[in-house]
Amino acid sequence: MDIAGKVFVVTGGASGLGEGTARMLAAGGGTVVIADVQVERGEALARELDGTFVRCDVSQEADAQAVIERATALGKLCGLINCAGIAPAERTVGKNGPHSLALFNQVIQVNLVGTFNMIRVAAHAMSRNEPEPTGERGVIVSTASVAAFEGQIGQAAYAASKGGVVGMTLPIARDLAKVGIRNMTIAPGIFGTPMLFGMPQEVQDALAAMVPFPSRLGRPEDYAKLVKHIIENEMLNGEVIRLDGAIRMQPR
Repeated sequence: MDIAGKVFVVTGGASGLGEGTARMLAAGGGTVVIADVQVERGEALARELDGTFVRCDVSQEADAQAVIERATALGKLCGLINCAGIAPAERTVGKNGPHSLALFNQVIQVNLVGTFNMIRVAAHAMSRNEPEPTGERGVIVSTASVAAFEGQIGQAAYAASKGGVVGMTLPIARDLAKVGIRNMTIAPGIFGTPMLFGMPQEVQDALAAMVPFPSRLGRPEDYAKLVKHIIENEMLNGEVIRLDGAIRMQPR
């Protein structure tokens, strides 16, 4: 599928992996709808990219519907890139007692339920598109994490949420095959995001050194390059791709 002339929704598009993806799509001639809870950053980026910002909590049904309605009003909605997510850390049993159930639920709601919420609404809209010459009506890319496979200490909630995204990749692709919509997932390793850049430099350097090659933090443009290839390569469907420089996470 070509990017130019199509509308794409990017959740979590105001920063990090989402921002890198939004920039790539705009540079490729796509119309970008940035869906995020960060209003000031989202609006500024939308102005820069000549796109559209919609405030969106991906776990809320009404917010998801509002984003997709806005996107379809702009043209042919052909893509959804799910980058919204949170990553709090807490041990199953810690100094203050058992893991907060409210926090566990919050992580699942945002990372897993939110991802599915956006997929189902966007896919319904895309299913009504006239097919491209390839037969495609749309493409969906969601974001998991290597934590889905090698969750570290304190990552029970995060790993569970991302493991759910991995687990639903193939069945959703099978569900949507009939209507010509592809569904893929990227599982990034250690990436330089606003959250990570808030850590001390020595911590950032230590994390980068864990990556076999290239021994550096991943960059939003690395993620965006893979999203671009997934969009353009119609044979990529129902798969999870690790984007991690061959890292395998240790317990801590």
